[in-house]
Amino acid sequence: MKRTQAKTIGQIVDDFLKQEQLDTQLDEYRACALWPEIMGLGVNRYTTRRHVNGGIMTVHIASAPLRNELTMMRSRIVEEINRVLGREVIKDIIFK
Repeated sequence: MKRTQAKTIGQIVDDFLKQEQLDTQLDEYRACALWPEIMGLGVNRYTTRRHVNGGIMTVHIASAPLRNELTMMRSRIVEEINRVLGREVIKDIIFK
């Protein structure tokens, strides 16, 4: 079988992830990993845990005033995370 166009390794990996439906899970993991970079070290210092399930990111914050402030900025944070990821992965954030 003759191949007409060569693919890069990155394209092959992306095709495999889409085929196995792992691309969404990988992007959810990336969203958690990007949290310190997007929010900065000051906010990350008070972050105890974070995880994503079904497009909903849950972030545990140790400071109640900071949690309140982040809740008011929720939509901007979601937009920024999705902008960095390049597609809509996070639909909402819950701060606990």
